[in-house]
Amino acid sequence: MAGAYPPPKMARLIASFFGSGLLLRRLRGNDEGSGTIAGLVALGLAVLIHPWWGRALGLVICVVAGLWALRSLVEDKEDPGWVVIDEAAATFLATIGLGVPGLLVGFVVFRAADIAKKVFPGVAQAESIGGPVGIMADDLVAGLYGLAAGWIVEALLR
Repeated sequence: MAGAYPPPKMARLIASFFGSGLLLRRLRGNDEGSGTIAGLVALGLAVLIHPWWGRALGLVICVVAGLWALRSLVEDKEDPGWVVIDEAAATFLATIGLGVPGLLVGFVVFRAADIAKKVFPGVAQAESIGGPVGIMADDLVAGLYGLAAGWIVEALLR
């Protein structure tokens, strides 16, 4: 892979959301649940980023950097369990403009939609696009479900 761009180590670092997608493999030998771990890391960051545009910027950075990294790491429809930049991006999406109650609901609904793709219209279809775009798209559609649920909670609490 000499001359590969982006460099494989940099691409892996970004795709794993700075190593958070590799934690469970190191601890227990498999990647199951790595998306939730990365989402929780991103949720912690989202809580610290108060203006709505800060979370939107986090979303854009994750999407652009993720697509850049994924183009050298995945082929066709492959979505390795340790690739979690998509979950981080969707977490930022699911929390844009929300306070703590709404962002918690947004995160839970996003994870539910991501895990139960067939129950939430559009999520599985987005994943079927394949390649880096499909890897990112299904989580972003799931993130939209989370964002909608979070906004509903925020509206009910006002």
